[in-house]
Amino acid sequence: MVVNFARTSASTELLKQVFQTIDAQSCPNLYNFHMHTVYSDGRLQPNVLMEQAIAIGLEGLTITDHHTVGGYEIAQAWLEDWRWNHPGVATPHLWSGVEVNANLLNIEVHILAYAFQLEHSSMRPYLQRKATTGQEYEAGNVIAAIHAAGGLAVLAHPARYKRSLFDLIPAAVEYGIDGVETFYAYNNPNPWKPSIVESQQVQNLAQEYGLFNTCGTDTHGLSLLQRL
Repeated sequence: MVVNFARTSASTELLKQVFQTIDAQSCPNLYNFHMHTVYSDGRLQPNVLMEQAIAIGLEGLTITDHHTVGGYEIAQAWLEDWRWNHPGVATPHLWSGVEVNANLLNIEVHILAYAFQLEHSSMRPYLQRKATTGQEYEAGNVIAAIHAAGGLAVLAHPARYKRSLFDLIPAAVEYGIDGVETFYAYNNPNPWKPSIVESQQVQNLAQEYGLFNTCGTDTHGLSLLQRL
């Protein structure tokens, strides 16, 4: 299969522009960059997820199932069909996405990959529906693989791990991370809203290191407006 790097580059550049606009009000009604379907550990069918995204009025989103793009592929096909049947109606931009387990500072973290070329060989080990091992499990190699496929790498929910975000984010920067999931609801509030203290801490580090800020509900349940 021919890899269309020009298309990937344009998609990645568009996502960079969007990431530069993300703030505490961006999620969950304008953008959502962290969601799961039945293809990993979520409860939503991909088509239902897209129906909700359109009903909410999202401008852009990613499906970030664990180690698979199966849900994304179904959603993308559904969206193309929906657009065909609803000409002239505004629809959200759907970027490719996946959530990858990785080792960083000897603990497991999750790295979100965005706007990458699905067919690129570098991503193949991370799309096998399970975590990798050995060198492929190391954060630096995960980030390098995402970049090789033309994508962006983001450290998911930096304040959820066994080590401090003040250790993890600088370490991820050393490996070339592009961004951090700044606006995240750690205590699953209803309605969804980013945790104030953690989000401010992450945002400060993002500014210090020149990283993109992202946001997402990390939906595993039946609503894109909640985590669970």
